[in-house]
Amino acid sequence: MTDGPRRIDDGWEAIVYDLDGTLVDLAVDWDEVATAVVTTFAKRGVDTSGSLWDLLERASEVDLRGEVEEIISEYERGGARRSERLALADQIVGEDRPVAVCSLNCEEACRIALEKHDLENHVEAVIGRDSVAKPKPDPGPLEAAAEALGAPLGRTVFVGDTDRDAITAERAGTGFLYVRELV
Repeated sequence: MTDGPRRIDDGWEAIVYDLDGTLVDLAVDWDEVATAVVTTFAKRGVDTSGSLWDLLERASEVDLRGEVEEIISEYERGGARRSERLALADQIVGEDRPVAVCSLNCEEACRIALEKHDLENHVEAVIGRDSVAKPKPDPGPLEAAAEALGAPLGRTVFVGDTDRDAITAERAGTGFLYVRELV
């Protein structure tokens, strides 16, 4: 039995957290989001195969990026308003190192969730899917988060809940911890 999440080693200069599934649980029905996006593609007679994130990546090719982005973001913003705080979020409050959030969710949803859970004043930078040219697992979002913190990539650790997060960290040259290793 532990008293809470395991503390992240002090050897890191900065910590970047994923949001959904790491700090909070966004109340989003991802199947419903995917159905809405598939419907948007189907109305245009465009191939609807692949995951929601595959469709988002392909949306620019078929001139649907803005429409698809708005559909996903609307669900995320609503889910952020109804989100639940996860145990690891408590570490941010007492952290004396620079902290950022790097998420596949839109930046506005990240900010809504952080504000809802009184975490916004403990996070120096927020990088969402729409904050940079390409979303995770491209290294760009994580690189932007570390740069905003003024931290070298090799001295930054990324904490996330998915293999996509691990791949992002590897590509960016940061350390990585799965949230499950800490809670």
